[in-house]
Formats: sequence, C-alpha cells, structure tokens
Amino acid sequence: MPNPAVRPICSPPTPAPTRGFLSLWGEAGIEFVIRASGFSAIVFVLAIFFFIFREAAPVLFSGSFKLGEFLTSIQWYPTSMSNVRYGTLALTVGTFSVTALAMVIAVPFGLGVAVFISEFCGPKLREALKIIIELLAAIPSVVWGFIGLTVMSRLIVKYTGAPVGVNILNGGIILALMSIPIIVSIGEDALKAVPDSYREAGLAMGATRWQLLHRVLFPAAKNGLLAAVLLGVGRAIGETMAVLMATGHAVQIPHSILDSVRTLTANIAAELGEAPADSDHYRVLFLTGVLLFSITFAVNLTADLVIRGIRKR
Repeated sequence: MPNPAVRPICSPPTPAPTRGFLSLWGEAGIEFVIRASGFSAIVFVLAIFFFIFREAAPVLFSGSFKLGEFLTSIQWYPTSMSNVRYGTLALTVGTFSVTALAMVIAVPFGLGVAVFISEFCGPKLREALKIIIELLAAIPSVVWGFIGLTVMSRLIVKYTGAPVGVNILNGGIILALMSIPIIVSIGEDALKAVPDSYREAGLAMGATRWQLLHRVLFPAAKNGLLAAVLLGVGRAIGETMAVLMATGHAVQIPHSILDSVRTLTANIAAELGEAPADSDHYRVLFLTGVLLFSITFAVNLTADLVIRGIRKR
C-alpha cells in the first residue's frame, strides 16, 4: 500500500478559474460608463457653446450688426433711442485688468502658502490651515462683494485718496482672496505628489531646504503648479457678483488701478434680466457670452500647449 505520508512529486495543475459571462459583461459595462463619462464632458461643453451661439446668431448674421465695432469700440449704449452702440473693448480691458491684478496678488501668496503647508509646517498646523483655506473657499461670492463694497472701499478711499473705493484695486484684492484657496489646494497636492526619493536625494547631496525647493521640488511639480495658477485665472475671469459690486461698473478704459471698470461677466449679469427677450440687446449679451467663452478657451488652450512644451523638455 502507498504510504499516505509521502506526497507525489508532481501534482496535477489546478485549472485556472474561468470568468463567467456576468463578470465579462460587468467589466464591459464599467468600461463603457467610464468612457461615456469622459466623452460627456466634451458633449456638455459643446452643448453650452451651441446654446449660447444659437441665441447670439440672429444678431451676429444680421446686416446691421458690425462685428468689428463690437470688438473694438468702447461705446456701450444698448438702450439709446437714436444711436445704439454695442462696443465691448472697454469691458474686455476691464476684465483683463482686474484679473491681472488679482493674479499678481494671488499667485505669490497662493504658491507660498502651498509651499509652507507642504514642506515647512507641522501636522497640526497643516490641518488647521487646510480647514481655514476650505472655509475661505466656501464663502459665497456675493458675501465677498459685500466685503468689497462696504469694507475694502472705505479702506481704499482712506489710504489711497481715491475718489471712489470701488475700482480695479478693490476688485483685484477680492478676486485674489477668492482665487487663493484654489491655488493653495492644487499647488499643495502637486508638491505632495513629488516622490520622497527626490527630497532624500537632494538632502543626501547637501542641499538646503530652499535649494531643495528651488532646484528639485519646483521643477518636478511645475505642471501641477501651472495648473493651479491657471485654475485661479479661470476663477477670476468667470467671477460675476463680486466684481459687479466691487469694481464700480463703469464702462471706460482704465488708466490706473484706482479707476472704476466694468467686466464682461458683470455686464451680462446686470443687463440680461432687463433686456427684452429676442431683442438685439438680448442677442448681443449672448454674443458677449460667446466672446467670454472664446477668451476662456484661448486661455485653457494656451495653458495646455505650455504644459505640453514643458513635458517635452
């Protein structure tokens, strides 16, 4: 009789488990949902553009409307009884001026806070700062507008001698405070995504913490940091209520940061509710939305090309 304690040298191979029809169908369904979710973003963006362009098309292709005047004129008199003029150059310049000042303030502070949270502060302080930053991001834009209208305007008049406190400086500061939480959150995630081996290698070669930050972490996280800045730019360009209340709402080309301006978004929000449906004024406001959409698309496309160029290097 064979000894039961002795095991055979070669045992028959265990058959591989076969995937059933339901498991294959489940994987195909999950893959389909993921692909559909990815393509849905493109569909939604195209649908939004189609809706805005459809409303603006009647006035855009009418014989009396002049696209060159719309883009280059500073005269905005949509309700004039004798000479109606739709010029958005002053609105576009106002939008870029407020956004540029906001980014000049927000980018250094936002990236600095992101670096401090990621590399220099302890765990308890890090969690406390994250909570405060999230609370700043949760403040509604109309509340920021009230702060700019009632608090910042008085401080600007007091310390700068400006005739009015609602101007580019007021709007830039408010937009900077609104953009900083986004820049901090995305920037801190980008720095945390850098592998610890990079830090260890830099310290092993004798680099100081500032040299490590400048020579190692910033180059490794540059794509994420650039994305954080661009998200802040998008937040500033698309803001409506805060700039409507904090910039003075004056249609003019600014000559200093103490001048009042009107932005594209604020103009749409202020006049769309009063424009008669299907009127030229109504259509031109939607055309202004197309212009704003095109500006945002150009900013995002430029950012994507810059990121791709950085990656190739």
